[in-house]
Amino acid sequence: MLLNAVHASLELYKIMIPLLVLTRILEQTGVIVLLGNLLEPLMSIVGLPGRMGLVWATSLVVGTYGALLVFVTLLASTPLTVAQATILLTMCLIAHSLPIETMIARRAGLRIGFQILLRMGASIFYGWILHHIYRAGTFLQTPARVLVPVSMPDSSLWGWIEGQFQNLLSLFLIILGVMALLRLLEAFGIVALLNKVLSPVLRLMGIGERAIPITMVGFLLGLSYGGGLIIQEMKSSNIPPREMFFSLAFMSILHSIIEDTVTMVVFGAHLSGLFWGRLAFTFLVIWVLVKLTHPLSDVAFDRYFFTPVRQIFKES
Repeated sequence: MLLNAVHASLELYKIMIPLLVLTRILEQTGVIVLLGNLLEPLMSIVGLPGRMGLVWATSLVVGTYGALLVFVTLLASTPLTVAQATILLTMCLIAHSLPIETMIARRAGLRIGFQILLRMGASIFYGWILHHIYRAGTFLQTPARVLVPVSMPDSSLWGWIEGQFQNLLSLFLIILGVMALLRLLEAFGIVALLNKVLSPVLRLMGIGERAIPITMVGFLLGLSYGGGLIIQEMKSSNIPPREMFFSLAFMSILHSIIEDTVTMVVFGAHLSGLFWGRLAFTFLVIWVLVKLTHPLSDVAFDRYFFTPVRQIFKES
């Protein structure tokens, strides 16, 4: 188990470390600010001030925690309602850390073009839906409030290196813990129970019993952990390709449901959009995706959506 955790972590490190360096360069050279300016007109579609484009741009490139620091900074001069905060922060949860998470999912089989279209498209579309629901019902129109004080992290190069080292070590420890937990769940029959309870719903989304445990890892903990385990599963070919595809697509839109939801509530968002609405929206999107891709031949499916296992490991 320890050896498997090391292998899974190394697979992720090979992807993450170069992209972490690239992300740092993009931050320091002002590319994210430029992207934020380009996204300003898009913010009006989801009922947000144009300046909040910088928050989403930071989320897309750096991740949710970087976006939250920008969000808190802008909130002082550009107040938002709870509805607006919910829209913006939920959009960040759907589409964030794209350089890193896209490459992790690519390593697990998802085509890059499809991933970007799925995550950014779902983020904008869901934000647009929430905007119209909240506006039509005049829901959540009170001012958004951040419930905890926020301290700025060390922005020096050494502070950044130290922070990333701690994150990578934590990633290994979490993967090791998840593998141990999965073994225990299997031993105590919890996996079989989860399969029985969840299989009717997940089957509608093209996710079979063999993919349920890993899908739940991504759903509860995050795409990096679920993606890392799926990479390992691909090597042994235990999960059919289409099940891998739908599992990864599901995790791409809805992952780390506990940590992310609690964090965004603390920063002023509401559970209606963060959790319940996003859960229903994700089920609907994946169900539609199953219906649209079902008639495709395996050749067409691989060409547009999923990279065959042999090709992935041949490229590496």
